[in-house]
Amino acid sequence: MKPSLLFLPDISGFTEFVNTTEVAHSQHVIAELLEVLIDANIQNLQLAEVEGDALFFYKEEEVPSLEMLLAQIESMFTAFYSHLKLLEKNRICPCNACATAPNLQLKIIAHSGDLQFINVQDKRKPFGTEVIQAHRLMKNSVESDNYVLISKFLSEHIMLPATYKSKLFDFEEGKDEYDNREIEYVYSIIDKENLKTRPFSQAANVEFNHPPALTFNKEFPISANELMELISNYQYRYHWVEGVDRFEFNEHEVTRLGTEHVCVINGKHFDFVTVTKEVNPGQLVYGELSTSPNPIGEFYQFFIITPITEHSCLLELEVYVKPKSIVGKIIYQLVGKRQFRKNNGTAIKQLHRFASGQNN
Repeated sequence: MKPSLLFLPDISGFTEFVNTTEVAHSQHVIAELLEVLIDANIQNLQLAEVEGDALFFYKEEEVPSLEMLLAQIESMFTAFYSHLKLLEKNRICPCNACATAPNLQLKIIAHSGDLQFINVQDKRKPFGTEVIQAHRLMKNSVESDNYVLISKFLSEHIMLPATYKSKLFDFEEGKDEYDNREIEYVYSIIDKENLKTRPFSQAANVEFNHPPALTFNKEFPISANELMELISNYQYRYHWVEGVDRFEFNEHEVTRLGTEHVCVINGKHFDFVTVTKEVNPGQLVYGELSTSPNPIGEFYQFFIITPITEHSCLLELEVYVKPKSIVGKIIYQLVGKRQFRKNNGTAIKQLHRFASGQNN
């Protein structure tokens, strides 16, 4: 039997992150990062299990070469930190989960050996001594939460020198005792500054040289952060936006700049994307742009939230319209402005009613 690869990416800081932040958003962030790591699988590894904050991959009776294994490791670190950078730069949510997500780190454990398998609910899963050893190696004495650790058996198999160095990797030897048995390994702490993180689109602040076409103001009996969640989390839209057949959005993603959602009204699809604008210090802002109400043109609405007390805040809704033609401008003046005023006024009242109910 040929040796198999066992490969375990593990998000460091997960327990503290979940225990000390908003649970819903922390779960979304972790789920996004796990998806990113799965997508960064460039060696056709088999996913055996999602283990909370970790993934358990294997490659049956095959171990990639030194170059291919290091490329796989670099791919996952690059994808992980690229996504954290996106979360940081495009964040609009003020909650602790979204604010502290960039503090998460990644460690990867790699081992090899003969695999056995068992069937659990018609699913074939790796089993046996080597699986246990790989998981034990996740508890080690490496003084970092951002590293790759390769068992001595695997390092010898792929002929990885214990002192291998490159721009990203700087391996050294280590060992720990498990059940009165010493297990040796090599490890390299990863400096994320040496990763070539991927570029991403960052929405620029929208600027206007004219006042909004419509404004609405309403005081709310909940905190600014709570109101921001009710507005920016599309799952709540059903409670305060009337006349919509359904909302289409990614339920497993925290809303951020560039996030898209669709309102389906009478079978017609209205596409929205999250944008932002400059506000005063201490204020929160959620904005969205739609170009769907043709032939009017671009339609912006910004929800600006100003804290008043710990349990109250002021909401200002600003509506901007950029007609794309003379015809669009005429249609807006004759029909659109009145319709926008009615729809947004009703939405603010419904939002206030829903928020007041949340507070009871």
